[in-house]
Formats: sequence, structure tokens, C-alpha cells
Amino acid sequence: MRWLLLAFALGVLALQQQADLPSATHATWSALPLVLALLASIASRYTNASVRRAARYLAIFSAAVAVGLGGFYYAAWRAQVRLADELPTAWEGRDIDIVGVIDELPQVAARGARLAFAVERVVTPGAVVPSRLSLGWYGSWREDEAGAEVPELHAGERWALTVKLKRPHGTVNPHGFDVEAWLLENELRATGYIRDNEGNRRLDAFAGRPGDYVERLREAIRTRILTALEGRPYAGVIAALAIGDERAIPNEQWRIFFRTGIGHLISISGLHVTAFATLIGAVAFWLWRRSYRLTLVLPARKAAAMAGVAAAFVYVLLAGFQVPAQRTLYMLMVAAIGLWLGRPGTASTIWLWALVVVLAWDPWAMLAPGFWLSFGAVGVLLYTGVGRIGAGTAFGAAVRAQWAVTMGLVPLMLMLFQQISLVSPLANAVAIPVVTFLVVPLTLTSIVLPWDALLIAAHQVFAWLSLLLEALSALPAAVWEQHAPPVWAIAAGVVGVLWLLAPRGLPGRALGIAWLLPLFVVVPLLPPPGAFRVTVLDVGQGLAVLVQTHGHALLYDTGPRFTESADAGERIIAPMLRATGVERLDGMIVSHQDTDHSGGALSLLQTVPVTWFASSLPGDNVIIRTRVEGGETSERCTAGRRWQWDGIVNPKLKPNDLSCVLRVSNAAGSALLTGDIEARTEADLIRRDGAALRANLLVVPHHGSRTSSTPAFIAAVAPDVAVFTPGYRNRFGHPRPEIVARYVGAGIRTYRTDYEGALTFAFEPGGTLAPRRERDVDPRYWRDTPRRGELRPLD
Repeated sequence: MRWLLLAFALGVLALQQQADLPSATHATWSALPLVLALLASIASRYTNASVRRAARYLAIFSAAVAVGLGGFYYAAWRAQVRLADELPTAWEGRDIDIVGVIDELPQVAARGARLAFAVERVVTPGAVVPSRLSLGWYGSWREDEAGAEVPELHAGERWALTVKLKRPHGTVNPHGFDVEAWLLENELRATGYIRDNEGNRRLDAFAGRPGDYVERLREAIRTRILTALEGRPYAGVIAALAIGDERAIPNEQWRIFFRTGIGHLISISGLHVTAFATLIGAVAFWLWRRSYRLTLVLPARKAAAMAGVAAAFVYVLLAGFQVPAQRTLYMLMVAAIGLWLGRPGTASTIWLWALVVVLAWDPWAMLAPGFWLSFGAVGVLLYTGVGRIGAGTAFGAAVRAQWAVTMGLVPLMLMLFQQISLVSPLANAVAIPVVTFLVVPLTLTSIVLPWDALLIAAHQVFAWLSLLLEALSALPAAVWEQHAPPVWAIAAGVVGVLWLLAPRGLPGRALGIAWLLPLFVVVPLLPPPGAFRVTVLDVGQGLAVLVQTHGHALLYDTGPRFTESADAGERIIAPMLRATGVERLDGMIVSHQDTDHSGGALSLLQTVPVTWFASSLPGDNVIIRTRVEGGETSERCTAGRRWQWDGIVNPKLKPNDLSCVLRVSNAAGSALLTGDIEARTEADLIRRDGAALRANLLVVPHHGSRTSSTPAFIAAVAPDVAVFTPGYRNRFGHPRPEIVARYVGAGIRTYRTDYEGALTFAFEPGGTLAPRRERDVDPRYWRDTPRRGELRPLD
């Protein structure tokens, strides 16, 4: 049975690696190993002993193959059904009137709110809209603009709205977060925003669907917690422990939690669900045994199992049905079913059943890091704790368990996050009992008994714990950060971990360390001496370009700020730098102060060491002030300045409209990075020294705006390749079709980051300017690839 369960999970995993979904007709091939398994099973009953054993193994193997193919095609069928619920391209960027219900807790921000919206009816004739949307309702597009007031929104309300939508489309960068996969898993089949329209109106204050009652309860609990703890720093943490809503936790606190390795505790984790279910089950067992009549009807153990599962189910509903909580719920359910049937099963079988149930319910669960960490941690504990002899004291067992989880998750942590908390064992040794046995019980009790004192007590206990966490996080060696290891090194690391954590008595356990070494010593390839590499990142409507030589790295612009708490520096650039082995930036240039170019600078300056910083920003800009207050220097872009790294020449120019321009060159070619310069500045540059503008690669000025890219400028640069950096279906209509046509008419190859993802160009002797296109490097069936041609802007 265990092999069959594992085969199903591997089949689902295999489907999620596919670039295209298989044809439904191919599913019939899965019947062949099933038939073979049946024939082998029959043969094992009517043959001699030697043949019987071979037939039995063949039957098991064939059955596993059949179940694995079943998992593969089951996940493919689920994917086809979900992908069929799509927004036609013809309806992108058009006003559509719809009626539906707010499906989850709205995410409120300073400029508006974001919400999941379940569509019940499409009012616009002929329009086709997916069943579930991700919508933004904004008071204004810019912080300095006054806009219409956004109404107070609640889960379960029915609204009539006018919306503009686009198909699921996210940025695609090396080692970046896959937004499109996240949207698919959460069944958000289109994104967009609510138009400022008098027809937007609330139809019903409460729709009354079954899920609406749960969401209203979650909202009421969240509101009560945030009100009772108003002004207290860890109110968001208490809310997260109660209902799994982590959005009120500021980024600064998340940084501490991740650096100390306790991020898994700051949500409703499997440990919390288990502790709560155990407590309720124990109380039920004690009360049930007190009644002679009840025990005659149902044994106390079975009653306790039912009570524990029911309590876990309620808690998981409050948690928003997150994967770690799901995993624990399904494990408890399988164990309870086994108890009722008198076949409790082994711990590993229960773990595998939970794995299969999670994937059967949500085949895309394995796309989330939490899936791997949750099942991985429990798997390590089962591997090191079940069936071992000589457990010793409870304290010794706890220490060994913490050591096993820390070591066992090393390959996964490096694969997913490229960092390991070195203070995690100490932090978790204190945080796990404090959070699980003090903070969580106080928080949950406050839901049943609405006493603010319980919430205040829970907050105070966590505040005391945070003093230790802040001290550990501040240690210089708190976190090990490195590049992303290759897949084969991760596989070798898993082997090393299993070997290292094997039972005592197995010879050569220490050799497991040798299998772990490739995780750390196999580093990404750098450009050879004298060559350089240009990576134009896909940051949406904005710009960020990484220039790497053999021994140096420079970042030109830092991408946009997405919300008040999220920007491209933190979400895209910093993870990419870490994963590709860039430990520090030798230079950072912010071309000008528009937030689509400077939005990620503050986050990067806080997380990545930067040797020198140059910009055209005014002295009172917050980025400059932060740099200076930190004791670091900040330079102004100066025309004609040159420097050389590893044989690469970098002259830097300062145009009149305060947008730094950078030209990078070597013997193999040159690249020109222009920021948001416009026609007047282009003419100034040509007048100063038009010959100095010539370049093989041009990052097109101002994302392809009609105010830039004059024919004279294009002729002066005479690039072989031009790269546009617009956001997908941006509201500005960039790049303008006439500008694209101007480059194409000049015989210049054009690329777009919203079409191809991040683009990497290698300037090496004898090389070509054929880029590495990130959407083609690791394709997945759920990724939307727009067709070239004019797109309707979202304005």
C-alpha cells in the first residue's frame, strides 16, 4: 500500500513539471500496467515458489506504475478543467459588468483593497468571465492623487461591479516566485481592478453561502483581535495564530522570524492543530469515561478520536485551509478511521495517506514551499523517530528531533530559499513550547471566552519571546545565505541527509556529509574574464538590469513598488541576486526618482551590501537620506565618468532630465541603458557625442513611450537588439505600437520582458546576442504566453 500511495504522489509531481498538458486519449495507456499487474497477481497464485515471488514483485511494480499514471492523468484532468475556466483574450482590458460575492477576507491597504470575487452572473452581453477573480479596488493609482473613496468591504457581501480584467500573468525571473502558479492553485483565473463607476453597488450585506459563514466568523475574530490589541506591535501575529491571516504582520517582523527559523510557527501549523486536537480529545476521553452508559454505546477512545478530529476540522477552517493544517487534519482523520476499523496502521502509512489526500484535493499544493517543508519535517521525524530503540529521556528525544529536522530540511531550505537559519535550533527550542503551549491556547480560549485580558496576555508572552528572537536575529552569523544549488546537488543532499540520520550501527554514517558538500561548493558559472552579462529583469511596469563581470556586479534601477509593503527589490531582485550567487553589489545606479525605477531601492539597501551608490535623486529623497544616515556615501551621476571592471569599460552620462544613462562595453560589444529619457534628452546626447551612443543592445527608453525613441536616436545607437520593459497590459499602453514598428522597420530584433520574461545577454568573444528567455528555460503548462501584436491597454 505504501508504494502505491507514493506512486500516486509521484505521478501528480510529474504532471506539475510538464510544459504542456497530455492528451486525454493517452490516459488509456495507464490500463496496460494495470492489466499486467492483474495477470502477474493471478500467476503468483498458480505457480511454483520461485516464479511466485517474481510474479508478486512484478504485480507490485506494475500496480505502482498504474497508480502513478493514474495520479498523473488525474492531475492533468483537474488542470484541464481549471484552465478551461478562462478569460478570452478578446475580453481583456474591456469594461465588464458582473454580479458576485466577496469570497475571502478583503486585504485592505492605504490606497484601497484587494479581494477574491466569486462571479455569480455576467451582466455584459456576450462577455465571458471566469468563476473566480482577483480584484483591486483603488482610490487612486498614485500616492499623490486624490481618488474616489473605497467603501468598507466584508467577506460574504454581494456586489454589482464594473471591472477591467486580464488573464493570469506574472513576472518570470531566474529563481523567482511563480505568480501564475499561485493564481492557478487559488483558482483565481483572471486579475484586474474595479472601475470608478456609479453602477458599483452593494446588493446584499450577506449572501449566505456556506463558506460565507466561515469567512464572516474569521473576519469577526480578526476584527476583535486587532481592536483589542490596537497599537500593540504583535497584534498581527496573534491574528495569524487564531485564523491564519498573516497580512497584518509587518515585513520587519517577518524578517526576524525567517532569520531565526520560526516562520512555521507564525501561522496555524500542524503542531498547533495537533496540540489543540489532542487537548480536546483528552478532555472528551476523560468526560466520556465518566458515563457508564456512553461507554456501552461507544468506547471512550473512539469518542475521543471523533472529538479530536472535529476540533481539528474547526481549527483548520478558521486557518483558511492552509496546507500544513490540511496535512495534520488528514493524518488525524486517517488515524481515527484506522482506530474505528481496528486497523490503526503505521505512522508512515498515515503520513502517505495524508499526502495523497492533500494532492487529490489540491494537485497544485506541491507548488507551494509550505507543502515541502510541512511534509518534509514530518517525514524526517518519522524516519528518525519511529522504530528506533534507546529513545532516552524526553529532553534528549526533543533535542534529537530538533537536530534531525534542522539537518533534514537543509536541502529543501537551500532549494526553496537559499538560506538556512543557524540560530534556528535555539530559537525553536524556546519558541515551540512557548507558542504552542502558552500563546496559542490563550488565543484560542479568547475566541470562546471573549475576554480581552486573554489576548493581552497572549500578546505579552509573545512580546517577551520576541526579545530573544530579536537578539538572535541581530547576530551577524544568524543566517547562512548562498546560491541556489543545482537539482542533482539537491538530490545528492537528500541522500546525504538520509545517510547521516540513519540508525546507529549503520557503518559510515559520517560519509553523509560528503553527499551534502555539492550543495555548498557547486557555484553558478560567472562570465569569463573580459566578458560581461546583462540580465534585463521582468519586474512588470518598471526597470531593473543586472550587469555582471567575472568579479563584479552592478544593478541599474531597482524596479517598481507594488504596494505600501511590497516592491520589486524585496520580491524579485534580492531573491534573484542570492540565488545566482551575487553576495554584494559593487555598484547600484538609480536613474531617476520615478517609483517604477526606484521603488525597490530601500529594500535592497537594507538586505544587500552595496559598495557605491549613484543616482540623480535630490538630496532630500528618502533613499539618499537612508543611505547617508547609515554612514554610506551617495554620489551624483556625472557626465563622462568612466571606470573599468575586469576589462569592461563603463562610461556613465548624466542627461538634462535627471535620468542617468549607462553604457557598458567590451571587445565583444556594448549595451546602452537609458532609463526614462525622452526626445529632448536623446537630441542632447546625439549633439554631445552621437558616436558614443552606438551599442549592440539597447534597453528602450521609457518602456517604449511615444515621447522617446526618435528616429535620429535609433539611428545613432544602431542597435542589433532592442528590449522593451513594460508591464503586461499596463494602463499606459507601453510600448506604443508605432514605436515598436519604428524599431522593427529599422531591422532591429525586439524583445519584451512581459512576453519573454527576464532576458539574459552574454557579451563574450565569438558569442551572439541570442538571449536566454526565462519563459522558455523552464516552461510550465499554466504559464500564459501572449501572442505578439497590439494589446489593448488597461486604462
